[in-house]
Amino acid sequence: MKRLSVVLATRNEEENIGRCLESVKDIAGEIIVFDEESTDKTREIAKKFGAKVFIVSHEPIFHKTKQKAIDKALGEWVLQLDADESVTPELAKEIREVINSPSTIHHPPSSKKARLFARHQRVIETRDGKLGKNTGEVVAFFIPRRNLFLGKPLIHAGVYPDAVIRLIKQGKARLPAKSVHEQMIIDGEVAWLFNDLIHTDSPTLARYIARLNRYTDLQAQELADEKVPKNLFYLALYTIHKPLFTFLKLYIRHKGFLDGMYGFVWSVFSAWHFPISYFKYWTGEYNNKK
Repeated sequence: MKRLSVVLATRNEEENIGRCLESVKDIAGEIIVFDEESTDKTREIAKKFGAKVFIVSHEPIFHKTKQKAIDKALGEWVLQLDADESVTPELAKEIREVINSPSTIHHPPSSKKARLFARHQRVIETRDGKLGKNTGEVVAFFIPRRNLFLGKPLIHAGVYPDAVIRLIKQGKARLPAKSVHEQMIIDGEVAWLFNDLIHTDSPTLARYIARLNRYTDLQAQELADEKVPKNLFYLALYTIHKPLFTFLKLYIRHKGFLDGMYGFVWSVFSAWHFPISYFKYWTGEYNNKK
């Protein structure tokens, strides 16, 4: 059995971290938590699961802390998780199989899921550039996430599979830590796991609003870094064109209406990210601490 390191970056996650670590305790050779000075019981709960806990300063771009946790891992394979994610028994079994015999993993190209995931990866690579290198060695795996929004799983509205690269071979993948929406840099080939990672994204509306506020702060900073103009054209672009396009894409094209009121609310809030971020950038009312 090859050793698996489970690593997390945390900040005030006492409501989530117990559920997360409970889901991986049987497959983790070690658990590493880099905590950004939590003021709740996050660290105490993590230690109950035998985690090695390190206290670090808060980073506006959370990926910097995630990379610190990855660098500390000793396992040949690393599973990087967020505290509000949990591994299903089926995914745990698949991870165990993959890290011990990755060359034997095969997903029939005719399967519906395989086609969905291949299409999703093409979209990601069109947006972010090709992932990985043709080395003949799989060193990183996408994991499909099933998002729970206000307590209900979202299936449509462009949400699933919400792929994230989380299972990586140590030393073969890094987070650039420049943007909240970046992809890992992979020194090797990327494949897929087919069982879902559960993401309790926003159990309450208050929690979602808090996350929206944090992410739009980061997006406002990115607009500032890119020196996006402050004029009527860009005002219309970010307050009319982008949000309207996003809403129609998620609610109509990606069939968010099939998720009922939850799909509608998700589509609306996703569209609001653009005008909120631009307004914060225009007025300077955002947390721009580097």
